[in-house]
Amino acid sequence: MSDALTALSPLDGRYAGKVDPLRPIFSEYGLIRARVRVEVEWLLALAAEPGIPELAPFSASSAARLRALADGFSVEHAARVKAIEATTNHDVKAVEYFIKEQLEDDAELGPALEFVHFACTSEDINNLSYALMLSQAREDVLLPKLDALIQKLRAMAHEHAALPMLSRTHGQTASPTTVGKELANVVARLQRQGEVLAGLPMPGKINGAVGNYNAHVAAYPDVDWPAFSRRFVESLDLDWQPYTTQIEPHDGVAELCDACKRIDTIAIDLCRDIWGYISQGYFKQAVKAGEVGSSTMPHKVNPIDFENAEGNFGIASALFEHFAIKLPISRWQRDLTDSTVLRALGTAFGHMLIGFDALQRGLNKLSVNPERLAADLDASWEVLAEAVQTVMRRHGLPNPYEQLKALTRGHGITADSMRAFVDSLDLPAADKQRLLDMTPGRYTGLAERLAREA
Repeated sequence: MSDALTALSPLDGRYAGKVDPLRPIFSEYGLIRARVRVEVEWLLALAAEPGIPELAPFSASSAARLRALADGFSVEHAARVKAIEATTNHDVKAVEYFIKEQLEDDAELGPALEFVHFACTSEDINNLSYALMLSQAREDVLLPKLDALIQKLRAMAHEHAALPMLSRTHGQTASPTTVGKELANVVARLQRQGEVLAGLPMPGKINGAVGNYNAHVAAYPDVDWPAFSRRFVESLDLDWQPYTTQIEPHDGVAELCDACKRIDTIAIDLCRDIWGYISQGYFKQAVKAGEVGSSTMPHKVNPIDFENAEGNFGIASALFEHFAIKLPISRWQRDLTDSTVLRALGTAFGHMLIGFDALQRGLNKLSVNPERLAADLDASWEVLAEAVQTVMRRHGLPNPYEQLKALTRGHGITADSMRAFVDSLDLPAADKQRLLDMTPGRYTGLAERLAREA
């Protein structure tokens, strides 16, 4: 508890338990573990290349030992890497020395140790490690959370597909919709961005100090290094980046961050709308025993989950925006400004994850208030002016827009006054009766159908 109380970041303090799924991915341990995996796989790939005769293919047992080092990499192992780094003052070199230390007693692997990190610059290892981390976060954490939110909203959209609700454009009464249709709008938006996020490539490179395979060719001029590099990157389930300086240009990371930012923006839009609907009384919130809504006003049940979600999505978006505009920029062939920035990726995902959980929690507390919805509709008969003037247009009646403007703008309209106006019109009997039977709650167009199809 004392650690949580003295944590500098709320992700490691107040919200620590909520971001546990990201901790093995984006922590220092997670980064070191990913580096070990890349180094191990690179060594295995080199050993399988016929054009490198000094490195014979490994036996099945040696290959298994190498992969076990990566698969079984522990926090204690990471601590040993950090101890080595205290001497080297270089984090990737410390990983190389750790692997050599672990394998130096092996009769088969010992002689191959100088091929650990062969021809690599640190960024060859780092860019692939971050790509693996981002891919894991996307597949194992982010997309499942997004899918769960979409499923919840879709279920609500279907449940309330036919429940009419007054719209407000510019804050003013407008053509009615349904609760379900408004939620279906969000489902469609999040679904599309989820597909974009899931389909983004995750680029990676391994081509040396300035992207030209200089050291590779110096040692083995007859190996087709671009082809080898491509096979290796794709073996990690990543997308090969053929043209780079020393660093992979991070355009793929920027694309991922932009997609996350759009998801955050849509979620913020939803949080604010629901906050407003709660204020209007359209939604009620379940009360939890023992909770306090205000330190001084006992009656309050505040929309705290939606406010918490909005705040965390906002922090995440600010970070994602910085990543997207900073990471693709590097002076000449390399500067280190990306190194410290990349270490903050987990912070953005952490706040996004907290936002998802808070939003889901808030949605689970909601129940609609049909009486309040109906009262607002019944007090807004002026919204039928659109329907009446459009039918008038169809049948060629003079100045339909202007007549309805004079009737409704700035005047209180009741069911009786609207029906009296309709009754005075020279319209075909069937159309007139349809308008006379219409109420604000029935004037929802195809909203119910659209909501059910979401």
